[in-house]
Amino acid sequence: MVATPYETPAPVVTSGGYVKPAHLIHTADEPLSHKASTRLRQLLARDEIVVAPGVCDGISARCALEAGFDCLYQSGAATTAAKLGQPDLAIATLPDFVQNASMITNFARAVPLIADADTGFGGPAMVARTVQMYDRAGVAALHIEDQVQTKRCGHLLGKQVVSTEEFVTRIRAAIQARDAIPGCDIVIIARTDSAQVLGMDEAVRRLQAAAAVGADVAFIEGVKTQELLEKTVKALAPCPVLVNVISGGLTPSFTTKEAEAMGAKIIIFSLVSCVAMVHGLREAMSLLKKTGTDHTSARGMDPREFFKVVGLDEVVEADRRAGGTALASI
Repeated sequence: MVATPYETPAPVVTSGGYVKPAHLIHTADEPLSHKASTRLRQLLARDEIVVAPGVCDGISARCALEAGFDCLYQSGAATTAAKLGQPDLAIATLPDFVQNASMITNFARAVPLIADADTGFGGPAMVARTVQMYDRAGVAALHIEDQVQTKRCGHLLGKQVVSTEEFVTRIRAAIQARDAIPGCDIVIIARTDSAQVLGMDEAVRRLQAAAAVGADVAFIEGVKTQELLEKTVKALAPCPVLVNVISGGLTPSFTTKEAEAMGAKIIIFSLVSCVAMVHGLREAMSLLKKTGTDHTSARGMDPREFFKVVGLDEVVEADRRAGGTALASI
């Protein structure tokens, strides 16, 4: 039998004995799938870095798609702030995250959404439920971290982490839950916040242990220098590395090209939407308070143009194709 150019590679066995199923492995020359999780795996097999801007609600997700991004990131901090108006201090719950993700993935089903899953929201059984619910929501990848349940934003001080054994148990639970779902290929990302608590060497060891039990991607929060990122990438190879850039945070403001040159495979900009929204809204509210009108902040955008941002034309067209007449004039 002659092999096709896109024949699925043979299964891979990790150093920890986990046999990665063949359907989770892809090559750079494959045509991109319309299934978001599969597409993300295919993008990771290619040379280019995957760039995912942080989104927090429907408007920010629509704007990111409009700008042409082919991957999105749902930040836990941004979701907590936008949905609840609260800081990232373990206040948002699993339903909050899943509901937000379900809304975002519905805009463009083939565009991968990487989503924060905090600690997995509990023990192994709860981690498994988290994977199941994220998969049903259409999420392409999720990351689970090693902070204690009363966690906080990874770029704040005072973090506490669980033992390596407990962290690996969380990752193993996520892998097993994923593999128990027929055809599921959601990407499991292992995140450690231990660098600021126990040092970079321990952080790397934790991610090596996570990769050994099947984690698809490694994520060290708070990598402080280019040298440390390059060292991390080398130490974790062949496991892909994700870097999180937040302006003013622990990690320098690496550009996508700089991160790619250092060997990172995914770069996320967690708060790009939320921070921009705060600046824009503060300015608009200040102008309204000062001038008594929203004319300046509107910048000429009328209601119709605003609704176009959030899918007006698509909804009208769907109604027309179905034979509806209610939206014929709008």
